[in-house]
Amino acid sequence: MLENAIKQFWSLLPFDQAQFTLGLVFVLFLLLALSSLSPDVVLLLGVVVLLVLGVVTPADALAGFSNEGMITVGVLFVIGAGVRQTGGVDWIATRLFGRPKSVVGAVTRLVVPTMTLSAFMNNTPLVAMLIPAVNDYARASRIAASKLMIPLSYAAILGGTCTLIGTSTNLVVQGMVVKEAARQSERIKNGEEIPARARVRPLTMFDISWIGVPAALVGGTYLILAARYLLPDRRPALSTQDDPKEYTVEMQVEPESPLVGKTIEDAGLRHLPGLFLAEIDRGGNAIPAVSPREVLRAGDRLLFVGVVESIVELQRIRGLVPATDDVFQLKAPRPQRVLIEAVVSNTCPLVGQTIRESRFRTHYNAVVVAVARNGERLHQKIGDVVLHPGDVLLVEGHPSFADQNRGSRDFFLVSKIDESSPPRHELALLAVGLLLMMVVLASLGVTSMLIAAVVTAGLMLATRCVSLETARNSIDWEVLLAIAASFALGTALEKTGAARQIAESAIAISGGNAWVSLAIIYLITLIVTELITNNAAAALMFPFAMATAARLDVSYLPFVIAVMMAASAGFATPIGYQTNLMVYGPGGYRFSDYLKIGVPLDLLIMAVTVALAPLVFPF
Repeated sequence: MLENAIKQFWSLLPFDQAQFTLGLVFVLFLLLALSSLSPDVVLLLGVVVLLVLGVVTPADALAGFSNEGMITVGVLFVIGAGVRQTGGVDWIATRLFGRPKSVVGAVTRLVVPTMTLSAFMNNTPLVAMLIPAVNDYARASRIAASKLMIPLSYAAILGGTCTLIGTSTNLVVQGMVVKEAARQSERIKNGEEIPARARVRPLTMFDISWIGVPAALVGGTYLILAARYLLPDRRPALSTQDDPKEYTVEMQVEPESPLVGKTIEDAGLRHLPGLFLAEIDRGGNAIPAVSPREVLRAGDRLLFVGVVESIVELQRIRGLVPATDDVFQLKAPRPQRVLIEAVVSNTCPLVGQTIRESRFRTHYNAVVVAVARNGERLHQKIGDVVLHPGDVLLVEGHPSFADQNRGSRDFFLVSKIDESSPPRHELALLAVGLLLMMVVLASLGVTSMLIAAVVTAGLMLATRCVSLETARNSIDWEVLLAIAASFALGTALEKTGAARQIAESAIAISGGNAWVSLAIIYLITLIVTELITNNAAAALMFPFAMATAARLDVSYLPFVIAVMMAASAGFATPIGYQTNLMVYGPGGYRFSDYLKIGVPLDLLIMAVTVALAPLVFPF
């Protein structure tokens, strides 16, 4: 009965399902561009409308949730959390990015290695791996993450166009080329004559490099120059420099620390925002006004003053530990602990005593690692600080400390700090090794990306590189829901024939000119990529590219290369490529940010491809 009602509804409308789907997609794009709704809400709303009106079936609407690509991205979040929790991210970021002093320098150091790596590994796991590293990199460089996240995604996409294995889109097109070559071989065996220029051969590893490398160089240069001006500078409403709480914390250089022998500058202890190294205690002798060229020694006790975010980052530096033995006497292993802020109340029994005298660890099974007092700068060691009502203590302990003391008369306020567990540095190389194993397995075709990712995530959980709780919390469900919904929208565009109608109409206006036809094939593939997904766009446009070349009696290669480039190089929307969606949240972006920097880049890559493809692979 419902099906009959839906059919009657469509019969009364002056437009068909294809036109309706195109109109709905246009409305969704307006909502993404002009409203504050998150992409997953907007896209899921569109899927619900299509489902209710019978444009897609329940199976079509839910297919995206079982899509291998979407599940792979979810598993990659867990792997990224494992690399971060072990401190492997810090190791990667230090070696890849260095310590730039400007936005241009930061984007340059980000874009160049990302493009290089992406040419030889799948760009989705690369971006998943680097997002936490870039977040830390942005914080350490005092640059807004919004200046770096889109360049990360775009550089990975550009690098992926440089080789056949750089992106799954290239492999999808290669698969269709191989099938076409097999069909031709059968036709030739049956005695059919096929002109030499029309004979299809599988692409080699570096065929696309003749176009992809120049496009990557042009696109990378554009990103380096444009990111500073076209990307927003979005920081939290309360930045680290504006934080009214200024903690005093004492850290000690361990005997086997990699910091031993390094200067303060080289150790990265001058680059954390809102942090000041007030003094070094070396064997009982105080060194005030510390020079950045001061060389660190084993056993040095460093007195820092700074905001909580930088104190958390200090805890992550390998070879630097809180300068109190109590930290190592707690029952819970360090990786299971977190940092917790607790405000001392006037009824706390420890008021008036020093932290050392109060035996804080015995009372609360937690250790005070830093103290903030109403903007006052404390110069004594943590153990010598006398507790006052209103003091804000930064406490290291088991997460249960927060639950047990939230209603206690001893503290006015107790709150846990997210992502503050000390990293398991001893497992950093193992985590990075597992990550590289996944990349090698997937890149060499030993197994699928999904299986490689699932095995890697399982090994990270088994070896405790990442805890089960952290793994659960690391998954960005908004990104996964948006990716799943975009697959359903793509199915609707294909199923109703909307995408095919646009492609056929556009090709018809070329007037038989090979250059114009090539430009139109590229442009339509690009539009379809921005509307649905890269792989779907490649699969949809490949037949049109081959048919156009045959109709014009020219070589198919420029058209196939154009489809590969356009289907990969979707920069103008967050749903054009899944890495764009992955950086949407971490960069704090709006839909319009992608349009502003992505449309010029789309046109640049199109110009390079359309100009070079017929020169490298003549018509």
